[in-house]
Amino acid sequence: MEDTGLLVNVLSRGLVYSTPLLWGTLGEIYAERSGVMNLGVEGMMMIGAFTSFATAHITGNPWLGVLVAAIAGGLLALIHAFLTITLRANQVVSGLALGMFGSGLANMLGRGWEGFSLRSPLTDILFVPVFSNIPLLGPIVFQNQNIVTYIGILLAIMLWLLLYKTKLGLVIRSVGESPGCADALGINIFLVRYLCVIWGGALAGIGGAFLSLVYRPAWTAGMSAGMGWIALALTIFAAWNPLNAVGGALLFGTLFCLAYTLQPWMPPEFLKIIPYASTILVLTILCLGKAREGLGAPAALGIPYKRGEE
Repeated sequence: MEDTGLLVNVLSRGLVYSTPLLWGTLGEIYAERSGVMNLGVEGMMMIGAFTSFATAHITGNPWLGVLVAAIAGGLLALIHAFLTITLRANQVVSGLALGMFGSGLANMLGRGWEGFSLRSPLTDILFVPVFSNIPLLGPIVFQNQNIVTYIGILLAIMLWLLLYKTKLGLVIRSVGESPGCADALGINIFLVRYLCVIWGGALAGIGGAFLSLVYRPAWTAGMSAGMGWIALALTIFAAWNPLNAVGGALLFGTLFCLAYTLQPWMPPEFLKIIPYASTILVLTILCLGKAREGLGAPAALGIPYKRGEE
């Protein structure tokens, strides 16, 4: 019984911690499905975390904070889109630069905001009748979660349907697979990629907002703690599929929580590296296992498009 209680606690908290990972991963999946790699997720999460907290603290409206975080993340992504789509700059270099810029800007603007607390209704725990009585699953999913976590899971389902069951999803995937053919069919490659990259930045911003409005809620410099980089790895782990991202985010969110649960028995220095070491290990196994058939990445991922060139 004690072991069951521990399992429920770890998985329940793992689902909470998986939420920002899921939001960041969903955004990156759409950006990369259109053919644009955005390595700046960490910076967009950080700018989202600060702007949402500052907005909610000043206005008293956390939902407005979430909106501002989405706008801030989207604007940072817009810079990346301009550099890589219009100017055809190297996507890796641009993403890394924007990631460092976003993190540095958030930490600079956030000076003096440490120590402030925030009472947010977003932290309220929701109790779902009937479903909460399901053995094991009920206490994990339907008794100890908040509304942002539920929205993230529903969003993953909706984005999967959009990507694989609609004409718009087919357009996005075709732009990432063969932009030349899509262009020949009259699809505006640049518009699709701009919108997908901005959308990805907005979702990453909301992932950051979760950290400062729900998970803590407070502002701390560097509070994303590398979650943006794990979201990038999760994009590959999920094979660019929004539904797979839910399970992947839960896996790594649970690993984060285990690092705290195991503290009485293991050195804290070792526990801190568990989530990141696990990310490297899982990706290594995944890549070795699919080395012959490929990972299923969009064929034009990371390749700038110029009309007349394939």
